[in-house]
Amino acid sequence: MQNRLLSSILTLAAALAFSPGILAQTASQPDLSGTWLPPRDGRHRRFSLEDAPLQPWALEIYKTNRQGITDPYEQGLDPLDPMMYCLPSGVPRAYTAPSAFNIFQVPGYVLMIFETSSQVRYIYTDGRGHPDGFPITFMGHSIGKWDGDTLVVDTIGVDDSSWLDTIGTPHSDALHFVERLRRVAQDTLEVNFQFEDPKAYTRPWTGKKVFQLNPEWQVLLGSFCDDRFKADFAKRSLRDNKDWIEFKK
Repeated sequence: MQNRLLSSILTLAAALAFSPGILAQTASQPDLSGTWLPPRDGRHRRFSLEDAPLQPWALEIYKTNRQGITDPYEQGLDPLDPMMYCLPSGVPRAYTAPSAFNIFQVPGYVLMIFETSSQVRYIYTDGRGHPDGFPITFMGHSIGKWDGDTLVVDTIGVDDSSWLDTIGTPHSDALHFVERLRRVAQDTLEVNFQFEDPKAYTRPWTGKKVFQLNPEWQVLLGSFCDDRFKADFAKRSLRDNKDWIEFKK
């Protein structure tokens, strides 16, 4: 069901993006659309070589998440990784995955579809602000505006169950981050980040990611836990019984 829904969203976004009327409305804006991949240099898991400036309680969590790990680019410990318990990666962590994502631009919002955890993100560009009382989610609430050739995205309301990145950096429910997305070349997308979290960090800090365009790459949508639970589901349902075989007839 989830994959069919996401496929429908992807198809609709593609149709809208290539509609002549929409192209006319967005002609004055830079085009960030495409399929973007991280570099294959093993450094995709973090936003900066420097660790985040963590408050004491957050530093203890970070040390625990990385106990025994010496390589700064190695991911955090699997038993403590929220994704290993089938929680979404959320943002901004989705940017530190080794997988691709799509960007579509349509009037009123920018749509991002991340291969990791099959996540859909809406960045509203219609001038709205962050609503009061918006629920905390793994994708948060994002609003964007154009600053010349740069899309500036402001995000709040990110669930603090998630890691900020793949190396195990924690954050609180007060996380507020700003992205500046700019296509520095036809095949290169640069994203600069500023993170603020007065509960978890001692000061604001910055990061940067660069992605390469690959129009031939197909984003494959699926849950991180598909394989983990598929066999268990078969054992617990009629699908593993003779009754299921008879029912299908």
